[in-house]
Amino acid sequence: MLFLLQQQQPIVVPIEQQPPVTPSISYGGMLLSALGLVGVIILAAFIVGGIIGAVIIWRKRREDASAPPTDAGQQRLRI
Repeated sequence: MLFLLQQQQPIVVPIEQQPPVTPSISYGGMLLSALGLVGVIILAAFIVGGIIGAVIIWRKRREDASAPPTDAGQQRLRI
């Protein structure tokens, strides 16, 4: 009796076209891309570190140049 209550037309599910297959990447290609990213990060760290170091050295020299010596026998080395 329940089969009479069921829908008589079949359910049709439209299937869209699948996207193109992504080309596979080898372990070597994956390693090169990871090393490239790490290289960029290391290069950026060196540049930022150099800029911050230069600012710190410049500020320290400017403070030392304007400060009087604390000891009469002290001599500046001008490094």
